Amino acid sequence: MGIMVVTNQPTNQPTNQPTNKILPVLGKVKESYLLWYKFYLDLPKTHRHSLGQRIDTLFVEVIEAISAASFLSPAEKHPYVRLAIKKADTLRVLLLVLWETKSLDDKKYIALSVKLDEAGKMLGGWNGQLAKQNSPAKAGEK
Repeated sequence: MGIMVVTNQPTNQPTNQPTNKILPVLGKVKESYLLWYKFYLDLPKTHRHSLGQRIDTLFVEVIEAISAASFLSPAEKHPYVRLAIKKADTLRVLLLVLWETKSLDDKKYIALSVKLDEAGKMLGGWNGQLAKQNSPAKAGEK
């Protein structure tokens, strides 16, 4: 039998965890999308290829808008954040339609809604912050 030596030294072995840090709001939308994707696969065929596909596309568009905003100057971010809010609001309405037509059960709808509401609050806060930063009064002070 061999002896196993345990040290507190870090290993240089790669991990499966990505090292890129993303914006918290982007992380929240990504979590929502990953949850949605599980549900999307179980949608009835009548909605999977119509409403489900549109919801899937909207998720991607929200992620794209947030990603684009994250690389821009504060003055340039605002339209992208507003676009993300608009698409996220549309997403919520379409999810409501899926739920009302019984294509998405209560638990799934609630789980998605909670995550999307959190992301919506984060986007709203970001939008408000950008509006203050880009206001004419603020610009005149500089």
